[in-house]
Amino acid sequence: MTTAFEDLRTALAGVVAIPVTPFAEDGAVDRATHRAVLRRLLDAGITTVTPNGNTGEFYALTPDERRLVTELTLEEAGERAATLVGVGHDVPTAVASARQARDLGAPMVMVHQPVHPYVSAAGWVDYHRAVADAVPELGVVPYIRNARLPGARLAELADHCANVIGVKYAVPDAARFAAFARDAGLERFVWVAGLAEPYAPSYFSAGATGFTSGLVNVAPAVSLNMIDALRSGDYPTAMKVWERIRRFEELRAASGSADNVTVVKEALASLGLCRRDVRPPSRPLPEEERAEVAAIAAGWTV
Repeated sequence: MTTAFEDLRTALAGVVAIPVTPFAEDGAVDRATHRAVLRRLLDAGITTVTPNGNTGEFYALTPDERRLVTELTLEEAGERAATLVGVGHDVPTAVASARQARDLGAPMVMVHQPVHPYVSAAGWVDYHRAVADAVPELGVVPYIRNARLPGARLAELADHCANVIGVKYAVPDAARFAAFARDAGLERFVWVAGLAEPYAPSYFSAGATGFTSGLVNVAPAVSLNMIDALRSGDYPTAMKVWERIRRFEELRAASGSADNVTVVKEALASLGLCRRDVRPPSRPLPEEERAEVAAIAAGWTV
């Protein structure tokens, strides 16, 4: 493993922030607000950011917008943070996006779980191998949401592609994660709890060393408090943080995570940091539910 990849592995073992993509009144990406959201994360001490993640509404962005979000993130992050660019869709698009990220200066890419009604385990390897082989100089992080994928398939992918250095694991089953990580090679990859703060304590107990976060857009200190506790093995303190964020994350997870992004943007809107606008198939929160989100966000900022 090269020194560069070791640095990237270190970057993944922390709070991996998934910034929102703010929209202006006319519906376009709000560049100035996007930069402000990023600077707030960086100023708080966040050192890994993922443009074009699900909290950034990856699937609702056009190709030009995905490039813009990547450019804005790389410009703001500079040397202050590692940038993990989300790529996906069909194989040619995912490969082109990975190469574009490389050409813009990104050090690594996260490959979204393939969205297709028919995903075979062998085909999953082929999909990710196509992306990883196209950018051998970049770190590659598969985003795994498929509970049927066996750990042996990830090991097979890494046998072919040495640049597969980490895994964002987002199957809501800590026991399955523990088994998957050990079947794939616990020490071989950096394991990132891809279901954010609610699952971080249980996943850390099974071998994860980082977690993703959308909540971090709203309250960076809360997410950093949790990673500090988990790194020191202080699970009672981590669970105190868990209690603080529990209701917020329950609202995001309700109805199959229908309001996952909506709740984050509503909290940001209540703090005057971002418009609440989201794109279909997401929708803004009804008026009667906004007060609860605003109260939670206000409590975190005191």
